[in-house]
Amino acid sequence: MSTKRTYQPSKRKRAKKHGFLSRLKSSSGKRLILRRRRKGRKQLAVPTHRKNG
Repeated sequence: MSTKRTYQPSKRKRAKKHGFLSRLKSSSGKRLILRRRRKGRKQLAVPTHRKNG
């Protein structure tokens, strides 16, 4: 019996943990967004919108 890989991708889980709104909920997340804005990042957080729907 072998162990499974640790990364099992899920868009919903990714957005919930690392999405823009979840970042803004915590003070450290707000700081992170601020830091990325200051640096000039094009993408501030993991995209949370769906393409179709």
